[in-house]
Amino acid sequence: MNTFGRNFRVTTFGESHGSGLGAVVDGCPPGVVFSEETIRPLLARRRPGQGPLVSPRREMDEPEILSGVFEGVTTGTPVAMLVRNTDVRSGDYSRLQDLYRPGHADYTYEKKYGIRDFRGGGRSSGRETLGRVLAGSLAMAVLAGEGIVIEGKILSVHGATTEDDVHVEILKAKETGDSVGGMIEVIARGVPAGLGDPVFGKLDALIAGALMSIGGVKAVEIGSGMTCAGMCGSEHNDPLTPEGFMSNHAGGILGGISNGDEIVVRAAVKPTPSIEKEQQTISRAGESVKIAIQGRHDPCIVPRILPVAESMLALVLADALLEQRKYRDAICR
Repeated sequence: MNTFGRNFRVTTFGESHGSGLGAVVDGCPPGVVFSEETIRPLLARRRPGQGPLVSPRREMDEPEILSGVFEGVTTGTPVAMLVRNTDVRSGDYSRLQDLYRPGHADYTYEKKYGIRDFRGGGRSSGRETLGRVLAGSLAMAVLAGEGIVIEGKILSVHGATTEDDVHVEILKAKETGDSVGGMIEVIARGVPAGLGDPVFGKLDALIAGALMSIGGVKAVEIGSGMTCAGMCGSEHNDPLTPEGFMSNHAGGILGGISNGDEIVVRAAVKPTPSIEKEQQTISRAGESVKIAIQGRHDPCIVPRILPVAESMLALVLADALLEQRKYRDAICR
């Protein structure tokens, strides 16, 4: 599926080595302040070619708004956005067209479709996330109008928890032809109580699914997450007072519905699968071969995946906010 959401509906398109990538958002309310300037800061945080810690691919990732915005505000019609690819080197992948890269989706894409774009993985490339960030920037603009703010941070990379140590771990992996993963946290503040739709549209389920849809994310936890398995009810419950909740083990969601507290989400990001170290794989003919992947790759995708995770959380909340307006309008009739 390439379309996400029920009310704030996002369709993304494009491949890593195609002409460009983008998103079309249908269902965005009119009157939202939005322009290319709104998009650029978020795009810049996931852009490659900005130093030794990321892929050296030199893409400017300049956004273009093609429709749905007039004189700086949305019109209520579909908002189409595009970023053109300008620094593709498809020749780097010619020798890999008959090999399945370990950790990548090469094998599974070919099993599903009978064909795959071997140029950087095509649609399975991390560059696919450009469309998510374009749409996420619009979702954040919608949320900002409701006083909702989303922020993210890196919790750890390969066990390192301080910025200097994180940089050391990434550079160490790069120097040895390897890669490392890490943990990120995304928080939404100002979310009103009442968002989410039990039983199968629970807000935490939608958030988990949204973040798990990002390539490279292998686990998601909300609130106390996995640690709740070792807690007593008296520890995990969040006592209520007239001033609000005394703690936030629930991560801002109870019964699948936002409770007005901060929504706290963490995600585990796997090491980049493209590494220069020799690995075992097979060819399309089923032959056993050794492979060492050359080219322009991130030794760690954790820093660049953070704005993508923020975008996905924004998309879920914008969609849930518009869904809740249906209930509010029905109640007010």
